[in-house]
Amino acid sequence: MLKDITVLNEKETRGGFGEGIYELGKKNPNVIVLTADLAGSFKLGPFMKEIPERFIQCGIAEANMMGIAAGLTIGGKIPYTTTFANFSTGRVYDQIRQSIAYSNKNVKICASHAGLTLGEDGATHQILEDLGMMKMLPGMTVINPCDFNQTKAATLAVAEFEGPVYLRFGRPKWANFTKEDGSDFVIGKAQVFSEGTDVTIFAIGHLVWKAIEAGKILEEKGYSVEVINIHTLKPLDTEAIVKSISKTKCAVTCEEHNIWGGLGDSISHVAAKNFPIPIEYVGTNDTFGESGTPVQLLKKYGLDTPNIVEAAEKVIARKKG
Repeated sequence: MLKDITVLNEKETRGGFGEGIYELGKKNPNVIVLTADLAGSFKLGPFMKEIPERFIQCGIAEANMMGIAAGLTIGGKIPYTTTFANFSTGRVYDQIRQSIAYSNKNVKICASHAGLTLGEDGATHQILEDLGMMKMLPGMTVINPCDFNQTKAATLAVAEFEGPVYLRFGRPKWANFTKEDGSDFVIGKAQVFSEGTDVTIFAIGHLVWKAIEAGKILEEKGYSVEVINIHTLKPLDTEAIVKSISKTKCAVTCEEHNIWGGLGDSISHVAAKNFPIPIEYVGTNDTFGESGTPVQLLKKYGLDTPNIVEAAEKVIARKKG
């Protein structure tokens, strides 16, 4: 039951990356970290102090950083690039496409400060298109974990995964509720938090916790709710999606991203091909963000817990006809 899922603590997902990369660096001599002048934001202090020979400060030169990372893979290294999600994608899409994706280089593109929850930095930094941009690149694996523990687990796991990866996480302190040892995270496998028959709520990133909160409210209202974390947007766990929607026959998708090109589009594509159902979307709708606190922005743009509850009740009503 969703009521049994509790918050262990509140931690920044980017902190999970910092802890994970330090642990990984100590045990894997091929791991190299590159940053575009954002070591502090990525919690890279321990790595820099203990493993300075495998840390490269590229400065505010993101395109060069991607080129350097691609080159390092030729010698068998596993480079992790670090900068904000906006600069990890929009500013360097050509370099990623040509130097990393096209030649299937084993680069791990680590992107923090994504989505509306970046907060006061505003629209220029709150990229809401990055998941769509990256999932369209052939061969690119796209992962957006939901909390600190899962971000750490993903950081460790992608080192063993051959090929380019886009790993997205956020800035603020957030509910931390998955297993501390990361055993509940497997690349490409959806994470089922509850099984139900009335509605499926698919969520990704920070909105997974919001989906769980909404699911608890819906359960109290008497609904049977299935909540699924699609932490890996590509490759998508089609089997888990079809299994769920063929049972509940309706769905809500929740993402801190534009509904055009993100999780909602991916779920709709699977449903259209395999089991057409009514779907409601919780995400930004063809808009940029603005300055504000994470709480204010999620509420204004309709990405909060009550919005998910409303979407679920609406889609259940649509299913009933």
